[in-house]
Formats: sequence, structure tokens, C-alpha cells
Amino acid sequence: MSRFALEADNTRTFAALVADPRPLAILLPVGSVEPHGPHMTLAADTIISVAAAERAAAALEEGGLIARIAPAVPYGVTHCATKFAGAVSVPGEALTLFLHSVVSGYLATGADHVCLVNNHLEPEHDRAVRAAIAGLAPGHASVACPLTRRWARTLSAEFKSGACHAGRYETSIVMAARPELVDDQARVALPEVPISLSEKLGAGIVDFAEMGMADAYAGAPAEATAGEGDQLLVLLAEMVATEVREALTPSR
Repeated sequence: MSRFALEADNTRTFAALVADPRPLAILLPVGSVEPHGPHMTLAADTIISVAAAERAAAALEEGGLIARIAPAVPYGVTHCATKFAGAVSVPGEALTLFLHSVVSGYLATGADHVCLVNNHLEPEHDRAVRAAIAGLAPGHASVACPLTRRWARTLSAEFKSGACHAGRYETSIVMAARPELVDDQARVALPEVPISLSEKLGAGIVDFAEMGMADAYAGAPAEATAGEGDQLLVLLAEMVATEVREALTPSR
């Protein structure tokens, strides 16, 4: 368990965090349950969000904040993958209401800021996540997601190409964070699938199967390495930490 995990706290230790003069930032990982090829866990997006949050929490504490990682929200809008086994999708409106309630709850109990760390990149899901913090007071909440152009341009060539669902980009990160959840024998045998999700979505195609992703992946998972995953997590952690630092307005 990460030393920043909120589940290690109890009511007294959390009250002490709130009483501390340093701002308290809650990092709330958001992901999905959806197919990520024949080689990787259905929970890949959530795992990436948690791993990025863990590294960001360390950076934030080094900078004088208190950071805690909340239990992840592992379900999201996954309409693109519904033709494949293992996809569990929730309506965008339900996700927005749920996340808004969770964020508001952490703020009500004394947190200064809540950052939704999202690495499930389906556009409708991203919109639902961002809608969850609409209307909250400035500085109290943020969203850290690599779909934002500012952060997308810092990531790997495969990510920027859009051919990055369970490909080299995501597989590398999961190999770095939770290698036991990648079937390496299956992974190295997979051919590259050069299909850009961003281009297909832009053309109005919103279904993985219709995009040509016969095995629910795009990109080159056989080229993934844990070393590249570590490098990408450094970048994702910087994304999270920067969103928090720039948005946070200390309330005391």
C-alpha cells in the first residue's frame, strides 16, 4: 500500500491532516472496466491513474502540501468497447453526479482541493468527469487528464498518433506499475494495429469493432517496456502535480 493511501487513515488521523496548516489535496483516481486487448487487464485505465497519483503525491508533499490518494472510481463511460467481453459502462450523467458528490464530500470534510486523475480517454467519459467539478468554487477542484493538449504533447509518439489503446503506451505503463497484470507471452506475439482512435472518433466512428480493432487494441503492445512505462509515469505525475499546484487556493 502506498504511504499516501487514504485507506490507511482513520477519523483521528484525517482530522489531524485537516488541522495541519499545509493545504490538503485529495487525488481521486478515475478509470474504467473495459477490454485492453488479449494481453492486459480490464482495469488498465484505473491502474494508470493510481500509479500516476502515487508519484504525484510524493512530488506534492515535497513541495509543501499534504497529499492523499482516495479509493479509485473504477467505472466509467465505455461505449466504444461494448461489443467486447468485459466492458462495463455507466451513463455519463450518473458518473458526473457520483463524482460531484464524492468531490463535494471531501471538500465538506475539510480537504482544500480534490483532483480527478483520469486516464480513461473516451471523449464522453472525459466530458462527464470534467462536468463533475463544474460550479465548484475556483481552486477547490481540478481534472488531470492527458487528453488536454498541453499534456498530450509531452507524451510518447504512439500516444500522440492516437493509436494508443492497449498499445505500447498503455501497456508500458501497466508493465511498470503492475507487471503481473500483463500476459507477456500474449503481448509479444501481437502485431501492430496502426489505427488512430482520435482520427476514427473525429470521423464519427465510436465503436472499437467498427474502427477495425478486432482484438480491442490499437498500437504496438509488443514494443512496450517497463522502462518506458516508468518514464511515462514521471510525465503523468508531473501533469497531476501541476494541475493541483496551479488550481489550489489555500483556504487558510
